[in-house]
Amino acid sequence: MINEILTGDINTFSVYATSFLFILLRVGIFVTFLPIIGGSQLPPQFRIGLAVFIALLLTPVVKFEIGENHIPMIVVREICLGMGLGFTVRFIFWAVNMAGAFISQTIGMSLATTFNPEMGQSAQISEAYGIIAMLFFLAMNAHHDLIYVFVKSFELLPAGQLDIRLLIPKIVSLGSGLFVVGLKIGAPIMVGSLITYLLSGFLYKAAPQMNIFFIVLPLNIFLGFLLIVLSLPVLEYVLEGQFGDIRNNMMRILMMSRG
Repeated sequence: MINEILTGDINTFSVYATSFLFILLRVGIFVTFLPIIGGSQLPPQFRIGLAVFIALLLTPVVKFEIGENHIPMIVVREICLGMGLGFTVRFIFWAVNMAGAFISQTIGMSLATTFNPEMGQSAQISEAYGIIAMLFFLAMNAHHDLIYVFVKSFELLPAGQLDIRLLIPKIVSLGSGLFVVGLKIGAPIMVGSLITYLLSGFLYKAAPQMNIFFIVLPLNIFLGFLLIVLSLPVLEYVLEGQFGDIRNNMMRILMMSRG
């Protein structure tokens, strides 16, 4: 009787331990690629503890049916799925950082750089845009959508059901949209600066003896910051659309990647 109880307890523990490890794998990869949480400004111990905590919560309710011969392939698929879901969010912040780099280059502030824990060396305008994007992200409760879709992923796409060949084209399409989003955010400032450069060219033709560089550079920086303030509604509109689509994009990835 005691042996049967011990055997049952060991079998139950082995099932839960296996489920926990695979849940932890998906959770850990997903958390690593999230903005802020996955950035280097937070210690690794925090990310590890958060991933373990989420995995412990999900282990009793998520069941895995795993064959011993399929474990290596399941590990690869779980890593790819976690990266795909994480990239869906990270792409938006990369686009915001890219827009800041475009604006800095256009208005002559590209030398004013600072160290960004998530992006490395980046322009200060990119840093400011990143902070604004994160505030919008939290204000819109987009992190609630992330939690919902991630928990739902274990129901829609159990372990081993991912088809990597279907996942890659969707991630590539999201990545290609990164440049479009960056241009949408930076377009008002870039167009305004282009007009300034054109007018300075006419001014130089009218008065060639004038040192146009020392006149245009501070003027372009002033107009650039003025346009940044005036174009904040455009930034809000673009970010609202992108963060509003996070849930749909992640659900689309899950549905389209089922093998």
